[in-house]
Amino acid sequence: MATPSEPRLRLCLIEDDVIMGESLSQRFQLEGFDVDWWRTAREATAALEGRRYGVVVSDIRLPDRNGGDLFLELSARLPMLPPFLFMTAFGSIDRAVELLKAGAADYIAKPFEADLLVLKVRGLAEEYGTLASGEVGLLGVSPAMRRIADTLPRLARHASALLITGESGVGKEHVAREFHRQACASASPFVAVNCAAIPESLLEAELFGFDKGAFTGAGKTKRGYIEQAGGGTLFLDEIGEMPLAMQSKLLRVVQERSIVRVGGEGAIPVDFRLVCATHRDLKEMVERGQFREDLYYRIHVIQVRIPPLRERQDDIRWFLRHYVETFNRANPQETRRIDPGTEQVLALYAWPGNIRELKHAVERACILSPGPLLDAEAFFGDSLDSGDGEGSASPSLSEYLLACEKNYLQIALEKHAWHMTHTAEALGISRKTLWEKMRRLGMQNAALAPDDNA
Repeated sequence: MATPSEPRLRLCLIEDDVIMGESLSQRFQLEGFDVDWWRTAREATAALEGRRYGVVVSDIRLPDRNGGDLFLELSARLPMLPPFLFMTAFGSIDRAVELLKAGAADYIAKPFEADLLVLKVRGLAEEYGTLASGEVGLLGVSPAMRRIADTLPRLARHASALLITGESGVGKEHVAREFHRQACASASPFVAVNCAAIPESLLEAELFGFDKGAFTGAGKTKRGYIEQAGGGTLFLDEIGEMPLAMQSKLLRVVQERSIVRVGGEGAIPVDFRLVCATHRDLKEMVERGQFREDLYYRIHVIQVRIPPLRERQDDIRWFLRHYVETFNRANPQETRRIDPGTEQVLALYAWPGNIRELKHAVERACILSPGPLLDAEAFFGDSLDSGDGEGSASPSLSEYLLACEKNYLQIALEKHAWHMTHTAEALGISRKTLWEKMRRLGMQNAALAPDDNA
């Protein structure tokens, strides 16, 4: 049961039976849920169009419309539905299974224990990353990212330097921006500098600025990134790539809180929150003489490590849905949704390029998919290579999905003695689609049943 300090999950209950609806509504409220109980599909449709829910629990048989048809209609036109759990009588189980294949989250057969239903709803809320108000976490929904989110408000109350570490593409700048949002006033600047992207010859002028006439081409005075961050946050990404000579100058700024522009004479006081990020092991670089030890201890007051995406499967699912929803909001005429089976496979992929690779994969799939359902084929393509992983021997996303699909078809074919008709029916696809998949995957068909070769 939720404690008073915890957020409450908002549940959409669709049930026309007064006794059942009232009983479930009271039980969920006792369990710490906020419940909106609707008795008709029409009422539920208006509610789902107007507000966000964490989970929907719906009967299949409703007085004005079949609950399954309601789900299919809403999933086709709404950008992102919350997970649907259907309550069904024994005779409607086949219909519930069909709805699972169409994207529903789960079902429970009547009669059922209320405890089991509550457990299923809580499990869906955790799996789909929904919080009490129907909103999603800012940084992610995995335990690791929730711990970071819980820590940031405490860190924001202090002026100590923050070092964010993690592989390329894990979202270090996103964490830095959330830290800035909590640490500084809303109008204060957030200045992000990629130290690896600025040539060494220009880095000093970009960071410290320059006075007019300081060098050829300096036609006017320019404030540098450090000065621009005054009153806000300076985010130095890839700090490990900063040259040693510039590290010593940065150390002086951190110590004295003042800068001297290139070509200038007077010191200019600066006041900013410093956040650095790197994918490299700075301590090891110090031991090798590649990073200044005194600067290391200045910026390493508090360290926040962001785990790679492969260690955060809950976040993989959440980011998949988040980027699909982002695409749907920007393209309401081309709404997309992820096939549950494909989503499960994608959650097991290593994602060597982390969130950056995942985002690009989803964007590409949404743009190139011929229909609203994003299945495995939507993610195939030569452009989906191994991402930004460093020295990773992981297969590309397309290779991984092809291998998973081939293995899945192999199991299904063997289960039905390579009988094409029976296999296609079991998979819920046509014989033609099955043939096309086998041909594309280069699967042997010598063992096909005689009638299938006709």
